Amino acid sequence: MYKNIIFDLGGVVVNFTPRDFLMDRFMNKKAEEIVYDLTFGSKEWSELDRGVISRGTANRIMLENAARCGRTFEVQTVIDEWESILQTNQRTVKTMCRLKLGGYKLFYLSNMAQDTFENIRQRDFFALFDGGVVSCDVHLNKPDPKIYTTLMQKYHLTYGESVFIDDSKQNAQAAYNLGITGILYKNHKSFERALGLCKIEMPDNRSVRDWIRARQRETAQQKNNVT
Repeated sequence: MYKNIIFDLGGVVVNFTPRDFLMDRFMNKKAEEIVYDLTFGSKEWSELDRGVISRGTANRIMLENAARCGRTFEVQTVIDEWESILQTNQRTVKTMCRLKLGGYKLFYLSNMAQDTFENIRQRDFFALFDGGVVSCDVHLNKPDPKIYTTLMQKYHLTYGESVFIDDSKQNAQAAYNLGITGILYKNHKSFERALGLCKIEMPDNRSVRDWIRARQRETAQQKNNVT
């Protein structure tokens, strides 16, 4: 019986589609591949996620590398605009509300730079989580098994009672290898179907709407009490 649902953040709870971003900006396959390797796919990006380099230093190095191959404009565009893709996936959040109302514990396990994580944790949905681990805090990136065990040990979670959702097949497989049920997030429909196959039961949308309204009233009341 599953009790814990663990979410990747970027690509599952928050949209993260860097290749679509590059295609929209440059509409040139060769340029897109080069710029991807200079930015999202770079060593510096990975080090940002691990929390071992600052955003300023990472940007400087990426621009230096871009200058050597004549892609300064494109890389500067990514630096200036990439955060626009981090829109909250409202369908995932609604499912999270249903899971929470169904009695499941929700956790996050994500590769993310510190400044990006600070942005995400300010959003309303973040209060749904019972805890989590982000790569920049523990200096480990998925799919390193150590980051999974860090989460499991920190919150005393049982592997066989936990489900992990990630948009990376490699990361979902790493969870599976440790005894956690891994779900590869492709789209919302397949995600909910996978939850059903795991026999994870959730209240209907009407119950969730009522619950959300109650939470909103409670939050508003708390704000009024403060003021």
